[in-house]
Amino acid sequence: MLRFKLRELIAEKTFNEDRQITLVELARECDVNRMTLSKIVNKKGQSINTDNLDKLCRYFNCKIEDLVEYIPDENL
Repeated sequence: MLRFKLRELIAEKTFNEDRQITLVELARECDVNRMTLSKIVNKKGQSINTDNLDKLCRYFNCKIEDLVEYIPDENL
């Protein structure tokens, strides 16, 4: 399963910039649907296309591994 670390990146940016970063602002700045961002933050195993991953990495100035973590499924 892929775990998205978007919540952590938002918290870090909020702290570093000493201001609140909302999903509405993030959606506007990245041109990613707010509902898509909400699903990434709140649902395990949410699917996301690579264009959106690229936009988020660009916004946070991070590598893909800073945004996504692979968690092996122990049931397989």
